[in-house]
Amino acid sequence: MKIVGLYFTPSQLLEVRELIASSTFNSLRSLSRAVCEAFDWRNANGQLKETACRLALHGLENAGMLLLPTRKPRAKGADKPPSSPILPPIKALLCRLDKLGEVRLELVSSSHINTPRIWKELMDRHYLGSGPLCGAQLRYLVRSSEYGYVGALSFSSSSWTLKKREEYIGWSDCAREAHIQKVINNSRFLILPEVQVPNLASHVLGLCAQQVGVDWKARYGIEPVLLETFVDPRRYKGTCYKAANWIMIGKTSGRRGAEREEGGGSKDIYLYPLQKDWQKALRTEPKQELQHKQAPVNPCDWVEEELSGATFYDPRLMGRLLELTRNFYGSPLKNIPQSCGTIAKIKAAYRFFKNKRVTMKRVLHPHVQSTVERIKKHKVVLSVQDTSSLNYTSLHETEGLGPIGTGKSSAKGLLLHDTMAFTPAGVPLGLLDAQIWSRDPNDVGKKHRRQTLPIGEKESNKWLVSYRATAEAQRLCPDTTLVSVADRESDLYELFHEASLNPQGPRLLIRCESTRKRKTGEERLWEKMKNEAIAGRQVVHVPKRGPQPKREAILEVRHAKVLLTPPQKSELPSVEVWMVYALENPQFTNCTAPLEWMLLTTEPVDNFDDACERIGWYAKRWGIEIYHRTLKSGCRIEDRRLGFADSLEACIAIDMIVAWRIYHLTMLGRETPEHPCTVFFKEEEWKALYCYVNKAVTLPKDKPTLWETILMVASLGGFMGRKGDGKPGTTVLWRGMQELETVTKAYRVFMPRAGP
Repeated sequence: MKIVGLYFTPSQLLEVRELIASSTFNSLRSLSRAVCEAFDWRNANGQLKETACRLALHGLENAGMLLLPTRKPRAKGADKPPSSPILPPIKALLCRLDKLGEVRLELVSSSHINTPRIWKELMDRHYLGSGPLCGAQLRYLVRSSEYGYVGALSFSSSSWTLKKREEYIGWSDCAREAHIQKVINNSRFLILPEVQVPNLASHVLGLCAQQVGVDWKARYGIEPVLLETFVDPRRYKGTCYKAANWIMIGKTSGRRGAEREEGGGSKDIYLYPLQKDWQKALRTEPKQELQHKQAPVNPCDWVEEELSGATFYDPRLMGRLLELTRNFYGSPLKNIPQSCGTIAKIKAAYRFFKNKRVTMKRVLHPHVQSTVERIKKHKVVLSVQDTSSLNYTSLHETEGLGPIGTGKSSAKGLLLHDTMAFTPAGVPLGLLDAQIWSRDPNDVGKKHRRQTLPIGEKESNKWLVSYRATAEAQRLCPDTTLVSVADRESDLYELFHEASLNPQGPRLLIRCESTRKRKTGEERLWEKMKNEAIAGRQVVHVPKRGPQPKREAILEVRHAKVLLTPPQKSELPSVEVWMVYALENPQFTNCTAPLEWMLLTTEPVDNFDDACERIGWYAKRWGIEIYHRTLKSGCRIEDRRLGFADSLEACIAIDMIVAWRIYHLTMLGRETPEHPCTVFFKEEEWKALYCYVNKAVTLPKDKPTLWETILMVASLGGFMGRKGDGKPGTTVLWRGMQELETVTKAYRVFMPRAGP
């Protein structure tokens, strides 16, 4: 949970409750200090974030998450009597600016006894009063060398959200959260009414622009790049700010009701940049690194467990994401209006996908974190990456699509490159990365000059990006060996070079492309491996693909350790890799296209068993093709109708999570068939399913196993379960899950007491 810019995990909330229960804190200040020390919450200067912590604790109390210790009431007469003024009455002053002598700003400090009192005494004459000021703050006195104090002002923390400011800056939610502390607010500005000196106010603002950045950095360790302020148009015209080159960018939305009477209502917004490159400094996106995910407390279903922690900075968007994921999962073959049901929910769904805050990366981020938590439970995990084209040629009204075919093809759509984590047994653990883009139709000739382009400007860079995402997961899973697996298109020397730079990073297992003409020294790899002795033979299951039926292939296996030579004109050093060459002998097969795999890997291959294991790993690459088929035929993502490519991307992200869930169920049932069905199905779901399939009212004494339940779901999708039918696949499970939703709804109606 996030509140006032601070994150509270379930374990941290428990620790705060234990601190409160210890009854060792007699004040909220001492409690907030203990909490900050326990979680090491400090600002850039190393000081504890006590003020933010106190506000966060109040927020948690208001949300019912904890109960703060009761405050002791003040004893009667404890209030201090009003202090006598320390400033003499100021006479009316009407003169030119140069008659004031030197005008300077004095920083108010608690080390000076009188300056805080002087500042408060002056600022009490402001229509907003002297406080309270929000968060970090600096207070100044305006002093004339000839007439003494003639005004005061303050700077404090900026507004957390401000629509017109966000539009003017052009930053994202992530950038705003990362850089909001670089924006500070001129929260008070007062020139005494008796002082009628033209240009004094704008002169003071000019002095502030030179001094406040230095003082703020000295106190808080953060260098501000932008100033903001609000001017009430009912009282002032903002003339001094305009004269000091502040920029008016719009109005606030204002407050309602009684709050309008004092300081409420719409106000003019003014900004003043302190640096030339202020927009670049504020727009820079922070690097969003993967972190260990805290499990949510008592999640209501798998959707909340999987997607908890999404960084939308708006609970309404988070709620909509959970609802849409549940709708898509419950009715995978339906379009958006059919999945949502009511007109209100349909409109809300389209608004959600159109929202610029909703991106594929942000939707998938909590799922990726959940994937990492599942990876930790395995010794070896295969990170398989591949590219698939999404055809939206029929969507003429959708903006942002690009060509996806080759040559003179007129097909339009998007390209999706995703990375799925698999166990060596083929169970999909979840996505680690997803990249989606459309090609520029005007980018002609890039293919012919690709040899001169750096790797970062080519589509081939997608393989490096995916490998780096796998490396992020490897950083969080030191006890797991991650292996990045890909087909021939990924045979890039830059990929092997990057893997060699990080010995603690993921391993590589890439199928070699014969046209690349890889060499070791002066000898070509293919010639070298064909001359190696056969280490043994291995049988590999080849699934059905197109017109070719499934079969068992007998592969002759060779392996060797080689020093891979970089391509010509490359300045990269040679890389040490292991080769595994698997060839299906035509004498043992009737297949017209026998298998021939030349695998390059950074995982050592010392014997025949190691070579067979690498071949088995590569064979699991087919899993991501099954996933893509599930995504297209199950979720029917190519039938989504949205007006913009960005909206399609956000919708596809949800479909990708749903498709993984069904695929995960399919493979998990095969690997752990004896697990109870409740590891995947709700109580009411399996009960409704059992009663419907078996035409029974009485439930069994023991819960069905996961595999028994999967077979019942598959039967709803048309699976016959005959001897030659094999095991149910993702397609029948898609259909079955859709029917299960209807069956469960009927079960709730007719047997309400039998629910969860």
